[in-house]
Amino acid sequence: MDDERPTRPRKALINRKTLLAMIPLSDRAIFNMEKRGDFPRRIVLTSRNVAWDLAEVEKWIESRKESEDQPIRPGIPTNVLR
Repeated sequence: MDDERPTRPRKALINRKTLLAMIPLSDRAIFNMEKRGDFPRRIVLTSRNVAWDLAEVEKWIESRKESEDQPIRPGIPTNVLR
């Protein structure tokens, strides 16, 4: 007899080491972007362990690829970047 329950997509979580291998930014840069709402929020698993939703991180990467926005660089006029 077949199990007729619908299958839910599995959520994959990634740890800090995997995240940093995917995103070439420092811990601090990622933390600051999270605080500003510019990067997916971490999920607290335990008092000493956090993770990120892989699908959210991949979606963020795709949005950055498609974005024409240039990051603001201190000390450089914005018209020079375009």
